[in-house]
Amino acid sequence: MLTAIHPKLPMRHQGETFLFYTNQLGFTRLGHHYDGYLMLQRDDIQIHFFAHPTLDPLTNYGQVYIRTSNVQAFYDFVTANGVKANPPQLKPWGVIEMSLLDPDHNLLTIGQTM
Repeated sequence: MLTAIHPKLPMRHQGETFLFYTNQLGFTRLGHHYDGYLMLQRDDIQIHFFAHPTLDPLTNYGQVYIRTSNVQAFYDFVTANGVKANPPQLKPWGVIEMSLLDPDHNLLTIGQTM
């Protein structure tokens, strides 16, 4: 029945969002180019973005939780590409998590179950 979920996050500048996710996080464009809408993919996950030109990043509560099989490798990849990220930490619930903010302050939390 239900097979996947593709979160939709706000973005102020489509070009800036595209460059951040492709150049620094390793995503690729999915589908065609649409003005005001962006679809990106890395491995088996997709994140979609919608235009919100008046978004105030400091009041943005956009968040997505992404599961991974190797949180340390993802952390190493993004920090090598200049992304400021919180390093992986083992949480009391048995998951190693790291997090980062994109240019619009959407919070990405990446977790690996132990």
